[in-house]
Amino acid sequence: MTRRWKIATLMLVDSILIVFASICAISFLSPYVTINSRWYWMLSLFFITGYLFFGWLFRIFTRINRFTNLHELISIFMATFCTYVVNLIFIYVFFGIFSKRLVTFIFIFSTFLIIASRLTWRYLVEKHNEKHSLNQTQKVKRTLLIGAGEGGRILLNSFSGSKTAGDIKIVGLIDDDINKKNMYLSNVQVLGTTCELPDIIKKYEIDMVTIAMPSISRKELQRIISIIEPYKVKVNTMPSVEEIAIGHVNISKLKKIDVVDLLGREEVELDIASIKEQITNKVILVTGAGGSIGSEICRQVMQFQPKKILLLGHGENSIYLIDRELKNKYPDRKKDIIPIIADIQDRKKIFEVMDKYRPAIVYHAAAHKHVPMMEYNPREAVKNNIFGTKNVAEAAKAYDVEHFVMISTDKANNPPNVMGATKRIAEMIVTGLNEEGKTKFSATRFGNVLGSRGSVIPVFREQIEKGGPVTVTDFRMTRYFMTIPEASRLVIQSGALAKGGEIFVLDMSTPVKIVDLAKNMIRLSGYSEDDIEIIETGIRPGEKLYEELLLDKERNEEKVFDKIFVGNIKGFTLEKVMVFANALLENDDQTLAKEVVNFAKNSSK
Repeated sequence: MTRRWKIATLMLVDSILIVFASICAISFLSPYVTINSRWYWMLSLFFITGYLFFGWLFRIFTRINRFTNLHELISIFMATFCTYVVNLIFIYVFFGIFSKRLVTFIFIFSTFLIIASRLTWRYLVEKHNEKHSLNQTQKVKRTLLIGAGEGGRILLNSFSGSKTAGDIKIVGLIDDDINKKNMYLSNVQVLGTTCELPDIIKKYEIDMVTIAMPSISRKELQRIISIIEPYKVKVNTMPSVEEIAIGHVNISKLKKIDVVDLLGREEVELDIASIKEQITNKVILVTGAGGSIGSEICRQVMQFQPKKILLLGHGENSIYLIDRELKNKYPDRKKDIIPIIADIQDRKKIFEVMDKYRPAIVYHAAAHKHVPMMEYNPREAVKNNIFGTKNVAEAAKAYDVEHFVMISTDKANNPPNVMGATKRIAEMIVTGLNEEGKTKFSATRFGNVLGSRGSVIPVFREQIEKGGPVTVTDFRMTRYFMTIPEASRLVIQSGALAKGGEIFVLDMSTPVKIVDLAKNMIRLSGYSEDDIEIIETGIRPGEKLYEELLLDKERNEEKVFDKIFVGNIKGFTLEKVMVFANALLENDDQTLAKEVVNFAKNSSK
């Protein structure tokens, strides 16, 4: 049925209900008063005419009736009430004496019947959808919702009668407000508090727990997960309000609780004032803009209204994706978002870009970062991480860039591998160039980034989906972790703090065991370690058991910003670094790898 036919049908049905309401009104009043039959037809016609006019004004006929809620019911009441008032005035002015009681009861019965028709239609549609879903689903997931507040209400209403959520049966609600216990929200009972979760999970044979608290803190989330961990249930969280609003409420849209959410600390926040002063109305260049960190830096920078943002990267597809994303999000800024396909090893091209666009700030995120891969390809690590960084940094200096921020890694500290060694040498080049000139050079050093390309998390997730085993190189291995937004904020904030020559380091709290991450991911996926085995495969080339952000002698306990401090890192002079770097490529791969690691290690002594 077309939209016009649906509107016409709805108008006809409501008109018939008004006629029926008039009959009911006369039948109700006839034992008490005498009513002329001509009043019946005249009032019915007047009421239908007025209702159709006000119904169109309040958009009653263009609403989706299977989602009827309080807003729709109020609109119906307003249409019938306005019709009632106008009829009283019109009949009084033109006809004088008439039965006010008859008009009043037509209004009451009409309002009741029209609202009842909408609610009945919604009820029938929901029951039909539930029946359809049950026929399509072999097993229904018995689900607990944690949170009997606004998030829980929205999620319950979205699930109600939805075809896409037919495999979910909401058994009850959990809320730590003891005053809500045994109360009902959308016909679902609050069964208890989070402390009672173990008993409730066992008693009601729960298959899945959904956390319907969008603003929950990481500490509280971690506490709830620790309570649920011993039980074989899936854990996820509600989708965003935007996703719910457009009807995306199937199980695939319930977000899985990831280890990213369980870091146990809040992400570092920006000093908005200083960042805005530095970035607003400036030309910004981001190298490696298609990568995990680079693309997030672009997203963060765009919030501060730069004059232009240059998205530079070697990978055509990755640059296309971030370019399209930003232009879709900021359609009025399309001309200011400029994608540039370029290799940082191409010195001539990098200088041409600097000359053409004259950026005020450069965030240098382009690098080879995968440790084992660089052990097999040491020459490429040297060419990209050392000489590529040198090209971008020297071009920035030549064209008077105000701030140059290089993204480094904790693997640059006392590095046993080629990747870390090349990043340490790149740090020395960048900080060494700060000695003279206008440009303020700095570097940021942080640990592993969860969710980035090459991160262990996607690997674990894929292994779990296949039923295991989950592979860990060594059960003793620990790493510092942070999220992509957190890493990107650190880069941006350090640029605002830089006076020149610093290496900024994030206070990343305590390191995490990789095997513990694997165990958490298995549990959060609804499995136990008996279901999915964790096996040890052995350390790969170039890997360390433990990472350190700084050596003890490099630590500076004075923080320059919340969770950020500056390392007291000394290295070789820029002249010595460049003499060494220029001679590197004359060696074979094996000698090159050995020399670059030894040089980087000796620079910290």
